[in-house]
Amino acid sequence: MNVLEVNPSIRVNELAGELGVSSETVRRDLTELDETGRIKRTYGGAIRTSTFEPALAERLKLHIRAREKIARMAVERVGDAHSLFIGGGATMLHFARALHNIERRLTVLTPAFSIATELSANPLIEVMALPGIVEPKEGLVYGGETLKCISQFRTPLAVVGASGVDSEGVSEALLNVAQVYSAMIKNSDQTMVLADASKFGSRSLQQIIGLQGNLCLVTDKAPDPILHDAIRRSRAEVIFDPVETET
Repeated sequence: MNVLEVNPSIRVNELAGELGVSSETVRRDLTELDETGRIKRTYGGAIRTSTFEPALAERLKLHIRAREKIARMAVERVGDAHSLFIGGGATMLHFARALHNIERRLTVLTPAFSIATELSANPLIEVMALPGIVEPKEGLVYGGETLKCISQFRTPLAVVGASGVDSEGVSEALLNVAQVYSAMIKNSDQTMVLADASKFGSRSLQQIIGLQGNLCLVTDKAPDPILHDAIRRSRAEVIFDPVETET
């Protein structure tokens, strides 16, 4: 686990060399750790799973250029959608800043204070701030009232961030946030996930959506071959360059 703390994605032969044991010993230990949920086995290696995520204020300082690029691509993919669910988080704030200048009417429902504040400055955007219990570090709301309110609406598109993206789907580290995002996704026709490449290959506490046909992943770099192949097989879509689209 200490080795994975330094190198969160490592192969079996590298682990064996690092620890001075056989590959068979490493595989046996990895299987035990995978069964307890402390890591996720991958082809030829392992990835340490994430059960928490740094607070929003810390994440806003990271991957700024990548997130700005993702945000611009995502706005282009909104198309003529008349309403959106928009989640919270650092990448979502970049998305809101890019969406701010839209020149048509749009309704946005969001649990995040920063998203509501950013978009409400445009008089063409009608913003509905969802009710609920405040999560101060993330600057959004959650809970029964939030879920109840979401269930009353249906949008063409939900736009959310992610703590992890692997060959099984998209996951979120914070349980309360994951429940809100899952409800938003359930009540939307399409889902667009914005995640930079640092999220690839990791699995967090709760999966919010599996890889499926109505999912579009917008990112800054091409996924690794294993993840890319899983996306293709699921008929999900991945966009990682303004002029290059993969299906």
